[in-house]
Amino acid sequence: MTKTLIKISTLEEYINFDDGTDKRYELENGVLLEMPPGTGKHEAIITLLLVRFFLEIQKMGLPLQPCPNGTEVLTNKQPRRPDICVITNQQAQSIESTSAILKTAPPLLVEVVSPESVDRDYNQKTSKYAVIGVIEYWIVDPLKNKVTVCLLDNDSYKQTVFTGNQQIISQIFSELTLTAQQVLSA
Repeated sequence: MTKTLIKISTLEEYINFDDGTDKRYELENGVLLEMPPGTGKHEAIITLLLVRFFLEIQKMGLPLQPCPNGTEVLTNKQPRRPDICVITNQQAQSIESTSAILKTAPPLLVEVVSPESVDRDYNQKTSKYAVIGVIEYWIVDPLKNKVTVCLLDNDSYKQTVFTGNQQIISQIFSELTLTAQQVLSA
């Protein structure tokens, strides 16, 4: 069976695209890529991180909000749908009554790697997120049992890999006490 490529020319076409299904898509180089549903493990990791980020935001009194994978980020006129966006209150207000596509870089993004997203999460999104100025980008990889935290340094990322019982060090959530194992065993 051959999949038909769906070409989209503009952001407006992407926003208004409806194929009559509940399928989720991401736009890449003018072509819609179907984003299959995550595994139960994938969703458990996202849920754990959303809860932990929310608790840190409350504890530290930060003007931030964690958002699940319905919020998109515009990278070079191409929207990306990370698994988690941690956005500012101003960004939340900017998408309150419109499509949830951010036109400014959120402070923190998280991608949970799945077999079909390895190259996108490690290579394509890493360079795209750095260019738009995302301060902190987490790549949670249950396939290789590691969490990579990318911190923006000028226009590229310095990456630190956390495994096992190593505590994840976050610039945004400086008081976070969470190990790679805790995340990966969600």
